[in-house]
Amino acid sequence: MKVLHFFKTYYPDSYGGIENSIFQLAQNGIEHGVKSEVLSLSPNGCTRNEVIDNHLAHRSNLSFYLASTGFSYSVFSDFRELAGKADLVHYHFPWPFMDIVHFANRIKKPTVVTYHSDIVKQRYLYHLYKPLMYSFLKSVDQIVATSSNYLKTSHVLKNIKNKVNVIPLGINDHAATPCQNTLKLKWQRAIASPFFLFIGSFRYYKGLHILLEAMKGVDLPVVLVGIGALEKELKKQVQRLNLRNTHFLGTLPDQDKCALLELCLGVVFPSHLRSEAFGITLVEGAMYGKPLISSEIGTGTTYINIDNETGLVVPPSNPAALREAMLTLWNNPQFASQLGTNARARYEQLFTVDKMVRRYAELYRSLISDHNK
Repeated sequence: MKVLHFFKTYYPDSYGGIENSIFQLAQNGIEHGVKSEVLSLSPNGCTRNEVIDNHLAHRSNLSFYLASTGFSYSVFSDFRELAGKADLVHYHFPWPFMDIVHFANRIKKPTVVTYHSDIVKQRYLYHLYKPLMYSFLKSVDQIVATSSNYLKTSHVLKNIKNKVNVIPLGINDHAATPCQNTLKLKWQRAIASPFFLFIGSFRYYKGLHILLEAMKGVDLPVVLVGIGALEKELKKQVQRLNLRNTHFLGTLPDQDKCALLELCLGVVFPSHLRSEAFGITLVEGAMYGKPLISSEIGTGTTYINIDNETGLVVPPSNPAALREAMLTLWNNPQFASQLGTNARARYEQLFTVDKMVRRYAELYRSLISDHNK
């Protein structure tokens, strides 16, 4: 069974959450009889048949950007050729240009869309795009939401819920292999335990300014792993608030992140806008048996993190509530440990990569079978 994944970016040009989910499906699908290839756009020009671990990646030339959307002249013919060799096409939404490519090529193969997120930021252009979007979503065979929470709260998915399935994102169990003691010792010397950990890009919807504001007056140890356009602004806020326990570590290799996940008291994830559709860092924290702190924004963050079961959930954009949640875990280590144990159990129940890939493989086979009848 051959599957073509289509999204605007992919490894090694970009390493975001959607790219990671595509990688997991492609990498682990082999065990379930799924051979995947990936087509994306690249500012570095066209390439074909690049081996990414055990699957092939193809890139069409990125011609230009318009309203944060990548466009390509060459991708029409590239997509037509690659889709023609596939048994099924798997789209990853949102990417408005993808809809145009889909209709231009009059795809006759079975099709799946993973609906990763509503379009949140481009509100005015969204109204122009809306007719095309609904035409695209109604034309595909199956839509997959990444959490039941998102299905319930997305105005788009509510309108087409009869063709929506829910398959949560999953990740490999890195916690099954403890990290090297030398790495743990390195970070124990650099950062006094316990500490709260954030991992992710410094983007507008991540709520990091809220996290820093929450530390005013308590200055709990917080470790931030990641980079982004807001980094300078956040560091200025740290200086303004005179915070002395906030550590910016930049990007780190996976092994270092695993060491920090093992060492931290809990994972804090203050995203305050619906642009945060899932929150894979919360899954990582649960995988390591850590208590989680997140905001209630009606998305996958509170599908992963259940209040007072796997962690604590606070109102969005509320530094006082976030501060109180962090102090609760800080002052109650037994409670924090129990939440972490529950989080690990929820990871095993819902968020392993094997469960995700198995369910997608079953969906692929069902759609291909129906198409061939």
